[in-house]
Amino acid sequence: MPRPSVNEEPMTGAERQARYRAARTAGARVVRTRRPADRRSRIQRWNDAIAAAVALQAEYAGWLDALPDNQHDSALADALRAIVELDLSELQAVEPPRGFGRD
Repeated sequence: MPRPSVNEEPMTGAERQARYRAARTAGARVVRTRRPADRRSRIQRWNDAIAAAVALQAEYAGWLDALPDNQHDSALADALRAIVELDLSELQAVEPPRGFGRD
């Protein structure tokens, strides 16, 4: 989600730099945030992705079951059926290679 605008129009680079310098001279605290690094191994990320896909497939199955009778022949129902009928067992059976003793 984009940050809210300060003005009606976006600031130019020079305006942004002037605001930054003014805040630094006024002694404003610098707040820097970083996203935490993903420290999971590739194998763990793979397993998490497959678990998420299986969970989503179950949600879509519930959505398909809850569709009203007049929508069972719709494009939405066809798309949901295609997702539910995907065979994820092959993906679950895959064991990714281990990487140089780091996994």
